[in-house]
Amino acid sequence: MNVIDVRDLRKEFTVRVKAGRLRREKRTVAAVAGVDLRVERGELLGYIGPNGAGKSTTLKMLTGVLTPTSGQVRVCGLRPVPERTRLALRVGVVFGQRSQLWWDLPLRESFDLLRHVYRVPAAAHAARLRRCRDLLDLDAFADIPVRQLSLGQRMRGELTAALLHGPEVLFLDEPTIGLDVVSRQAVRGFLAELGRAGDTTLVLTTHDLADIERLCPRLVVIDHGRVVHDGSIAALHDRYGSRRLVVADLDTALPQPPELPGAPLLRVEADGHRLVFALESAGVADVVAALAGRAALRDVSIVEPDIEDVVARLYAGKEGPLVNASGIAGAPS
Repeated sequence: MNVIDVRDLRKEFTVRVKAGRLRREKRTVAAVAGVDLRVERGELLGYIGPNGAGKSTTLKMLTGVLTPTSGQVRVCGLRPVPERTRLALRVGVVFGQRSQLWWDLPLRESFDLLRHVYRVPAAAHAARLRRCRDLLDLDAFADIPVRQLSLGQRMRGELTAALLHGPEVLFLDEPTIGLDVVSRQAVRGFLAELGRAGDTTLVLTTHDLADIERLCPRLVVIDHGRVVHDGSIAALHDRYGSRRLVVADLDTALPQPPELPGAPLLRVEADGHRLVFALESAGVADVVAALAGRAALRDVSIVEPDIEDVVARLYAGKEGPLVNASGIAGAPS
């Protein structure tokens, strides 16, 4: 069952632009230009794009903050704008720059107030809060006023606040932005556990692609208001030609670098003591076995393709071989 069903969603804004030294004229700008999106219950969806691509505008239409120019939108079977009050009881929202906590109250009291706002039964509220307390380690700062919390502590509180009424869908906009390493790991671990439970559909927008890799089996990329990729991260790598690399360090350089089926040689480095192969149809074991019969191996390492490079190439509209984080070309020049 689709908990989110979007068909030909469009949002246009009228802006005034300079049209001479003293004159301005109106121009229509399409922020979202015909997005189709269907998300099933329990999915973990990464929704990403460059600045100005239409991510936040889409989320605001899905939550009823903005009215679409045209198209059909259903979230939990409801129309977000005309049925916004009913929808608010069935979705949770965490926007990095907007808080739903009471600034001068201790975190614990904010949670108690939210129980009354959403009319959550005491037993259900206590069970959900207990789960969040355990997974996000809230007890250490639950009695501190929100204004005195660190960014990481406040974000853990925001996640808890968004889940206490048992939403069917949780919208997350940059949930790990600005967090330290410990807080980021805590938030990622919590979201991963939430996803494994399968009770809540997660829609995550972020510029931290490590969040996407660790959390979201499905990735939707939007650019200039249109969906340019909808599928797995592996499919994105396949489409843009990024491949895992095998880097082999040899004790003695080979006079003639080997040609290995399914693993083309990309580069020869360190005066022939380092060979870099791209994995196509061959596996790592095939490459190691073939090299071991020709030379003494000092070390073998695997370099995973870097999703940031893949997405950067997608934004630029260029397909083909990439350069990964190690600086090694993804294909011969």
